[in-house]
Amino acid sequence: MANEKIEPRVVGAVLATGLMSLSGVIVETAMNITFPTLMKQFDVTTGTVQWMTTLYLLIVACIVPISSYLKRRFKLKSLFVTANLLFIAGLLLDAMAPTFTWLLLGRAVQGLGTGIALPLMFNIILEQVPLSRIGLMTGIGTLITAVGPAIGPTYGGILVTNFNWRYIFWILVPFLVISFFVGIRTIKQVVPTKQESFDVLSMITVIMAFGGLIYGFSSLSSHDWLSWSVLGSWIIGIVGAVGFVRRSDHIDHPLIHLDALRNRPFAWHLLTFFLIQTTALGLSFILPNYLQLVDQQTAFVAGLVVLPGAIIGAAFSPIGGQILDRFGAKRPILLGLSVVVITLLLMTVFASHLSVAAILWLYVVYMVGIGVAFGNIMTAGLKQLGADLKADGNALMNALQQFAGAIGTAVVSAIIGASQASGSGSTVVKTALGSKWALLVLVVTGLGALLSMLVAFRSEQGTTAR
Repeated sequence: MANEKIEPRVVGAVLATGLMSLSGVIVETAMNITFPTLMKQFDVTTGTVQWMTTLYLLIVACIVPISSYLKRRFKLKSLFVTANLLFIAGLLLDAMAPTFTWLLLGRAVQGLGTGIALPLMFNIILEQVPLSRIGLMTGIGTLITAVGPAIGPTYGGILVTNFNWRYIFWILVPFLVISFFVGIRTIKQVVPTKQESFDVLSMITVIMAFGGLIYGFSSLSSHDWLSWSVLGSWIIGIVGAVGFVRRSDHIDHPLIHLDALRNRPFAWHLLTFFLIQTTALGLSFILPNYLQLVDQQTAFVAGLVVLPGAIIGAAFSPIGGQILDRFGAKRPILLGLSVVVITLLLMTVFASHLSVAAILWLYVVYMVGIGVAFGNIMTAGLKQLGADLKADGNALMNALQQFAGAIGTAVVSAIIGASQASGSGSTVVKTALGSKWALLVLVVTGLGALLSMLVAFRSEQGTTAR
């Protein structure tokens, strides 16, 4: 069993789909560096330029939940080709965009491609990798997508500083072309598709749920909690979520089979996955801002400081997967989550005077914990589901990953923004204080992830005992 081999074709398919996901993450993180340049060139405000990220995130979050239906209805290669061509089209639109509207259109098209592409890689792993090697391959898949946040800000900073922001898109086009031809040769269909109707009403409720909730959280830093932009969006999101659940329970072919959530061990894994992703994205907002506003470093230096941690954390993903394959999920996950909580606590305690060196080393240790735990939480959670529900579980995890990113970034930015706007004192002091409170929220979130994982393992033991 331990000697089961992974076909080279499957490795190629994972790399082809992973390259698309990586490109999506790189563009998303690299574009944050370009906002001041775009505001000046296209004469738009901060609130307007933020739609570069918000629109993309909204579209990805609305497409990912229907990935389970798409997988059942269409062949993997057809989905791959569609996603790849959409992404290339979006890159070309942005690279040649004459106006900000065209730039937004390109981001929207990229969002469609990324939303289809994100679950593809893990669906291929779950279907075509031997059970004894799934931990390793999930770790490699996580590594591919985790490298994006590591190199995105540095990649964007170098190109904006030395060349032109349009090169962010041009340079990725050849990689997507390579991905296209590798995928065409290696992606095979192993599970037959089936005719299944598409429920438009369910799709409308998905858009309401994720669109409303993500937009509401994204508006936290610029609008009052009781405004229509925040509270109104949350109400729409909650109505959409309730409507989606009720609709899914009353039709024969729902977009996502919510029976996956009735599996208690999987549900607790899913909650842990969501909470730990919230801490990761929240911290990725806090540290670059702290480095620039408190430690008075440039954006380029801030990107370089977090680069080693992100790369090392990504490198630990396949190592954590191998530990899972050999010893089970409990050790690497609990060890990784414990490291995450301890490093977040240390950052909180010393938040008033975190030096550049302290941030670098603490972030390296934090990302080692993330690398060991993150991919394994997904692997262990999906192992709780039968083959008929794995695609639905994968869709839920990828959808909540997008939602967690929006929440993590929005909450910590709102806390820091409120601190900066209140009372007297310098921006340095108020930013450090706001960062401390934001880090404390992440500590509580990390503890919640650790506790939910302990409950997940206990639920798993109870299920096995029965």
